[in-house]
Amino acid sequence: MERSGPSEATGSDASGPDPQLAVTMGFTGFGKKARTFDLEAMFEQTRRTAVERSRKTLEAREKEEEMSREKELRQNEDIEPTSSRSNVVRDCSKSSSRDTSSSESEESSDSSDDELIGPPLPPKMVGKPVNFMDEDILGALPPPLNEEEEAEEEEEEEEEEENPVHKIPDSHEITLKHGTKTVSALGLDPSGARLVTGGYDYDVKFWDFAGMDASFKAFRSLQPCECHQIKSLQYSNTGDMILVVSGSSQAKVIDRDGFEVMECIKGDQYIVDMANTKGHTAMLHTGSWHPKIKGEFMTCSNDATVRTWEVENPKKQKSVFKPRTMQGKKVIPTTCTYSRDGNLIAAACQNGSIQIWDRNLTLRLSNGTVCMLWAHTEVCVM
Repeated sequence: MERSGPSEATGSDASGPDPQLAVTMGFTGFGKKARTFDLEAMFEQTRRTAVERSRKTLEAREKEEEMSREKELRQNEDIEPTSSRSNVVRDCSKSSSRDTSSSESEESSDSSDDELIGPPLPPKMVGKPVNFMDEDILGALPPPLNEEEEAEEEEEEEEEEENPVHKIPDSHEITLKHGTKTVSALGLDPSGARLVTGGYDYDVKFWDFAGMDASFKAFRSLQPCECHQIKSLQYSNTGDMILVVSGSSQAKVIDRDGFEVMECIKGDQYIVDMANTKGHTAMLHTGSWHPKIKGEFMTCSNDATVRTWEVENPKKQKSVFKPRTMQGKKVIPTTCTYSRDGNLIAAACQNGSIQIWDRNLTLRLSNGTVCMLWAHTEVCVM
């Protein structure tokens, strides 16, 4: 029997890859030899190209430098003949000047030595010794200052010396930043160690000068009256309490660290007679501590009343004062204060009047004038 299998297989291998195998593997070109690369030859080729490029760049730079040198040499050659010509002209001028000077010196030697060099003297000065302080030579001196100008300068110097502002010891100054809105209230404790500020941003800030660092920041900030603008801040005589008056109808008392001590009660706004309510019914304006009695203060409001309070009794005011016009109508007090001894209460009103009452009496004095009452004695100042 003839054996044709091996020869047929070898023939198929020589002809190329089996197409059925390529279909089975899923890609064409199956059985081709891989391409080989000589890395060393490639690196050597790249090195040669780099060396050749660098050599070309160096040659181009050398050519540029040679061109620039040639241009400079040409410019210098152009400048040299012109400079030599100018030197020749200068030498000629110098020689001519020397000749003229020599001739002049000869002529001057013939003339007398008494003649002066320069323009001739005026006829008044001929034959006289020269005095350089004379008015004819230097001109007239400037006129003296007027007496009025001298007096004005002296007055200005005296005013500067007498101005009390210059006597203020303001060698040291700091700026405290409360906020971005208006600062409407300030309060300094009796010892001068602490400062409290309030503004339209509803904040009350506490400043301690002894414990303040270089940042000048407040050590505490709070809003005791929520969304009401602060109108007045005042330390008590002992410095342990602060009276806070805001745009609300209820004043507050806080301690020196900002904690609430008491809050005044709000009155009934539907009662006609404001003396029968237990507190203010409208916006407050200001407040003030009693100078002698601890824990007593007063407030004034848009409800046309001035009320005194005690810290121990926040549920009701101690007394009520009602400012009135000459016709007996209500008038709103804008500010109020105690007298120095604390026996009198004064209120400034919107109609321009200042009304004063005895603290122990509820008798209203005449309006439009300043009237005072001591022990049932009326003294009126028109």
